[in-house]
Amino acid sequence: MAGATAGDGTGRGGSRRWPLLAAVAVDSMGTGLYLPLSLLYFLRVTDLDLAAIGVLTSVSTALTSPLPLAVGRLVDRLGPRLVVACGQALQGFGFLLYLAVSGAGSLVAAVLVTTAGLRVYWSSVFTLIADQADAEGADAKDHWFARTGMIREAGAGAGALLAGTVLAVDSARVYDGLILACALAFLAAALVVVLAVPSIPHAPPPTEGHFGHRALLRDRPYLALIAICTIFALCSSFLALSLPVYVVQGLSGPDWAPGPLLALNTLLLATCTAAVTRFVRRRWTRARAMAWAGGLWTLWCGASAAAVLLPPRALVPFLVAVVVCYTVAEMVYGPASIALAADAAPPGSRGTYLAAFQYSFAAANILAPSLFGLLFSHNRLLPWLAVGLLAAVGAALMLRLERRLPQEQRSPQRGTGTRNEAPENAI
Repeated sequence: MAGATAGDGTGRGGSRRWPLLAAVAVDSMGTGLYLPLSLLYFLRVTDLDLAAIGVLTSVSTALTSPLPLAVGRLVDRLGPRLVVACGQALQGFGFLLYLAVSGAGSLVAAVLVTTAGLRVYWSSVFTLIADQADAEGADAKDHWFARTGMIREAGAGAGALLAGTVLAVDSARVYDGLILACALAFLAAALVVVLAVPSIPHAPPPTEGHFGHRALLRDRPYLALIAICTIFALCSSFLALSLPVYVVQGLSGPDWAPGPLLALNTLLLATCTAAVTRFVRRRWTRARAMAWAGGLWTLWCGASAAAVLLPPRALVPFLVAVVVCYTVAEMVYGPASIALAADAAPPGSRGTYLAAFQYSFAAANILAPSLFGLLFSHNRLLPWLAVGLLAAVGAALMLRLERRLPQEQRSPQRGTGTRNEAPENAI
């Protein structure tokens, strides 16, 4: 049965996948466009200076922080499909509001709607992916999350590249045209989710006992999982933040090196995650895969610190190897962590649990810039020593937590031919 539905994209499994994958691609491309384009666009269409725009954008974004938990409850009651479409539609309307921005009030409104849509989408889409994967067998989640992760990387890279092209042209009409195209793409993606993504039965919340937020607050192993994943998310967010500054200022390396190194990371994530996930899933449990990722991040930090000992001619080749080490860790960690978080949630509360799991990424994104800035300003090696230590601690804690996770999560399929095994062409 799993083999029939998880085929090469031409059968029932392919028809189930493509609408959701298309929605993920559109959202990722929009995100890639949003970050580099927003500040410059607001500078062009308002009289506000960069400092004021930055403060207004940050405050507007912070106001949407409580949304994920509320969205999680909504997902548990209504199912994720319509909530995902609502998030896409809100982002589309937010980009339409960009075209009406002329001052502080309209800027805040546009950012609020766009960011709210982004939070609604990311607080519900992983539940939708997990529900869709359930229809293909118990072991399909890792492969679904690997595929959507690859599409996210490709979409975000394409969006950033497109934004760079637009910034080079520096034309008001091109800016407006691109933002309008973004809005229409998000609205079209919402329609695709509503009309083409299959409706999969979603377990409703139980009528008795603790569920939702109350169950989550009593679930110590899951809270521990979120805490450990916050450590790993910090590692995962550190490359793009630290590499340019460290290479140019910390290592006196060439100014041109960070761009290609970051591009290499994106390229590998967009093309190799599925193959790495197949390899990992046959050999390790998800918890142990995450621990291995922590070990690789520890190695990455140690190697990054050791780069200060290298002669200039060896620096760039060594950094290529260092980035590959980091990227392998990210490919091992990403699908395994989200699949584990989805399966560790009790029936009827998956939406709430996965929405709460998103706070691990949010916390890491808040902590990483200040951690790097404070440590690097004291010594160029301190960020690598601190993050490497955190990664090692996270790996050790993950191995201890494995014993407290649901038993079925500790037995990966190893090519035994059982019904739940994900087939070779599942991705």
